[in-house]
Amino acid sequence: MRLDDTRLREQIGREVTYTSPDPLDPAAFRYFAIAVGDRNPRYLDSDAASAQGYDARVAPPTLVCETNQYTDLTADRSGYVGHAWEGIPDEAVWIRGGNDYRFGRPVLPGDRLHVTWVLAEAQDVTTRDGRSMIRLVSEAEIRDVGGDFLAGNREIMYLADAVSLDG
Repeated sequence: MRLDDTRLREQIGREVTYTSPDPLDPAAFRYFAIAVGDRNPRYLDSDAASAQGYDARVAPPTLVCETNQYTDLTADRSGYVGHAWEGIPDEAVWIRGGNDYRFGRPVLPGDRLHVTWVLAEAQDVTTRDGRSMIRLVSEAEIRDVGGDFLAGNREIMYLADAVSLDG
């Protein structure tokens, strides 16, 4: 069975912007650093961050690319509360294809995120073994509400039909 990518292709170039309802805080930095296994002291301890030349603890760089704290959305039927494009078929299984990150200034306590997503590509692809998938390329620009560039994320996701994955 082939997933229908028509609604996704119609959205190429579409922008969606979110502004975080709450500022980020040092606890989020620490939890994320521990979760990804990066115990750099500048993420965990204010004194260590100060010794490294920072005014306060800073976030691990990828936190702003991986968090969904800025969306303020309600959970979808699978419990996901992050950004998703309209028209993703219910039967689709999401497979991460990779990320290309760019980083600006460090993320600091008190930063509120202003994130704009653009759907850059949506196309049917076929795997070497003949299974159909949809390849989505989305680009996010992440700034603080004052306009400072924090990060960019070019994200590739593949959507597969669960039946074709099992077969």
